Amino acid sequence: MWKEKNESCYRDFILLGLLDPNHYGMLFLTFILIIFMVAIMGNTVLILLIRIDIRLHTPMYFFLSHLSIMDILHMCNIIPQMAYNYISGRKSITFAGCGFQIFLYSSFVGTECVILAAMSYDRYVAICYPLRYPFFMNHRISVILASGCWFGGIINSSIHIVYILNLPFCGSRIIDHFFCEIPALLKLSCVDTSQYERGLNVSGVFFILIPLLIILASYGHILRTVLHIKSMEAQKKAFSTCSSHLAVVILYYGSFIFTYMRPRSYHTPGQDKILAITYTILTPMLNPIIYSFRNKDVVCALKKVLGRTLICRKENLFKIY
Repeated sequence: MWKEKNESCYRDFILLGLLDPNHYGMLFLTFILIIFMVAIMGNTVLILLIRIDIRLHTPMYFFLSHLSIMDILHMCNIIPQMAYNYISGRKSITFAGCGFQIFLYSSFVGTECVILAAMSYDRYVAICYPLRYPFFMNHRISVILASGCWFGGIINSSIHIVYILNLPFCGSRIIDHFFCEIPALLKLSCVDTSQYERGLNVSGVFFILIPLLIILASYGHILRTVLHIKSMEAQKKAFSTCSSHLAVVILYYGSFIFTYMRPRSYHTPGQDKILAITYTILTPMLNPIIYSFRNKDVVCALKKVLGRTLICRKENLFKIY
């Protein structure tokens, strides 16, 4: 009996996917792939600009480059597999493949949640304590913070994946989702997972609630400082920037809170899929736009690179003629 149970754990899973096999499904898939390409291009351009332009060699852009790397890897871990399953009609994913997807997904999500808090702390120090900024936030400290974020995310993911892969899946192998996600897999287990769910909530406190509170507190102090600025134009600019940042943060963290910090009985496949779209597709596209390409320094760096490219092309044309 134990042999049969162990063998059942290593059979393939079936992903029902996000889209119905019809013309509307193909249209929606095309839209998702366009967003995917825009997000990949936007984040890649941002990473290259930060690498090339020396003016962007600051802790803020150092964290932004890590955020872009995570967004690229996060999307590449999910979207291509989803598109392949829909186009090929092959909905199965191996047990090992599902486990690997969960490990990468959990690592990137955990790291990104904490690094967003590190970014808000960086802005808080820069705006509220500008004279002390070089002491409280320099390259060495930013490297330590980023390394800690990655390490924490990977350790957290490793703990979850060890537990998930040792669960017995005795019944249905059908996952009503478009990728392997922990809440969807817990529904398939034939044992009581309530104890693990409590552990999942504890993990959510450390990787979702506490970083969110740090972000809200940081932006609260930033807004309070901005209100003391006499220039109305500077206030409007600061409010516009902070509001757009907070909108993305609340969208991102809010979807995780509803996904990972609710009891399993309150989960429905439709809700989980909609929430998953938010943090797997929308926010990776919005992050480079909201955090970077609305930034004057990044726009100037982009114009500088494009200007050099155009000059090089003109010089090459003159050489040819």
